[in-house]
Amino acid sequence: MSKISIQMDPIELIDIKADTTFALTLEAFKRGHDLFYYNPKDLTFNNGIVTAKGKSILNIKNTINEHVQLSELETKHLSSEDVILLRQDPPFDMTYITNTHILETLHPNTFVVNNPFEVRNAPEKLFVNKFKDFIPETLITRDLVEIYKFKKEYKEIIVKPLYGNGGKQIFHIRENDPNFSSLLEMFFEYSNEPLIIQRYLPEVRNGDCRVIMIDGEVAGAVNRIPPEGQARSNLHVGGKAEKKILNNRELEICEALSEELKKKELILVGLDIIGNYLTEINVTSPTGVQEISRFDDSNISSMFWDAVESYI
Repeated sequence: MSKISIQMDPIELIDIKADTTFALTLEAFKRGHDLFYYNPKDLTFNNGIVTAKGKSILNIKNTINEHVQLSELETKHLSSEDVILLRQDPPFDMTYITNTHILETLHPNTFVVNNPFEVRNAPEKLFVNKFKDFIPETLITRDLVEIYKFKKEYKEIIVKPLYGNGGKQIFHIRENDPNFSSLLEMFFEYSNEPLIIQRYLPEVRNGDCRVIMIDGEVAGAVNRIPPEGQARSNLHVGGKAEKKILNNRELEICEALSEELKKKELILVGLDIIGNYLTEINVTSPTGVQEISRFDDSNISSMFWDAVESYI
């Protein structure tokens, strides 16, 4: 039995039929591990000591509205834990970055999954640019001249915030879109960050493939079909999940990333592939484990803990 702390958003509010963190926690409980749960805001770094106020998980089960039984509030020294599961949802902001710095002081004596140093240095929309042979034409900038030049060359584009998540604020801009300039004004008034702009991939109408990688190996995949009239295929904004068997190009992409993910101790990763192109590498809190496990009649949560247990 290992002592495992889980840094996540409120466990009482999760959708137990879709949430990846729930599936991972349920599997850890079935294996007899001692589980402690806390919210990111309750992490403290005091004179070099990392603590968290949270609750032990006394029971967890796949029953809606009765899925978790928790202890009274307690404070735990996280250096006494064997594993910390970092499942804090984005946004990838300064709070998130600060938490990775704090957790990095514990790793690897307390094994943090995913490695907080590598999470901090691999934002999904930046890390992907390391694999330029597999990505669509991509621009990251605040320079309006460069943005308009890119738009003129590729005509149809996707515009999104560099550190956004969950399909939020993603815009499909068509060739003569009259709202393009206003959209840029809105983004730049709202944030000082660069935008990421990519050539629009019409293949998205056939689906956005999410591949779950466990310790550098393919664990499974699901195809996400966007709703009619939308460019976003994220499941929580209305995308439809379909069973997916990876083709040769998709397997080639996975193979190209495998060694790098394993070397960085990015044990649970979600790759997004549209057509022949890798569009994102999700390392913060990737989802899709439950959907893939149901389609494939597999147990990706078990694969995950097999991998983690091999490190401790």
